[in-house]
Amino acid sequence: MTRDPQHALPPERARLAAALRELRTGTGLSLAALATKTTFSKSSWERYLNGKALPPSRAVRELCRLAGEPEGRCLALWELAESDWSGRAAAQATDAPPPPAPADADVGHPPGGKGAVMAILASVCAIAAGGLSVALVLLAGHTGDARPSAPPSSAPAPRCRGAACEGKDPLPMKCGMHPLTLASHRTSTGARLELRYSSECGAGWARMWSTRIGDRLELTTADAGRPHTAEITDGLAAQSYIYTPMTEARRGTTVRACFRPVTGGSRECFEARV
Repeated sequence: MTRDPQHALPPERARLAAALRELRTGTGLSLAALATKTTFSKSSWERYLNGKALPPSRAVRELCRLAGEPEGRCLALWELAESDWSGRAAAQATDAPPPPAPADADVGHPPGGKGAVMAILASVCAIAAGGLSVALVLLAGHTGDARPSAPPSSAPAPRCRGAACEGKDPLPMKCGMHPLTLASHRTSTGARLELRYSSECGAGWARMWSTRIGDRLELTTADAGRPHTAEITDGLAAQSYIYTPMTEARRGTTVRACFRPVTGGSRECFEARV
């Protein structure tokens, strides 16, 4: 199925491309370097990251591996983009009932219109964990520019440490390669939160996803002054991982994150010790 490149990207592909660009930033790799570490060429990655072409799910998996991020959510975004690209989404809307909500009690759906989107994401994550979809079989042979895998190399050195990381983005600073998850929390609105820490950088930060426009996340420590804040400003951000700036965190430091929902509900906080 072809699309006029002059038209704006469909929201499903735009969300996937935005998530892939964020992962690529976290790796600190150029397109040429990305090509040497994966089975896909530089020109292919340029098309995938700009939304000009739908990547194979294998490319999504390889980029998640390089970025040190779990692959489930990006594969869920890929399934939605592939369904729209292939026309399956339109066919399912008219020919099949909506998929049942997952039985897993740990999966929540925020109130309002976004609940349906998150229900689809949760269902797709289950599919991705259970095996490859029919769409993957159809795409498996469409990787003519793929090349044999290159052996993995060491991660790039971080660009800051300790106090030098204060207030900076963990991804450009190369602190997000293989961070520790100190604690996680699911809010009453369905947002997911994590406190992250990089021993190489000596700094921590918080991240959120499954959010809504206007949600805010604040990060504080006993030693820091002003809290570092991240806010969801648009629909694409609401479908992606959004990070607070980093704060220096020595051994024994308690890091605290507080979530303020746009709905005006009560603030929810959780913390962890480095």
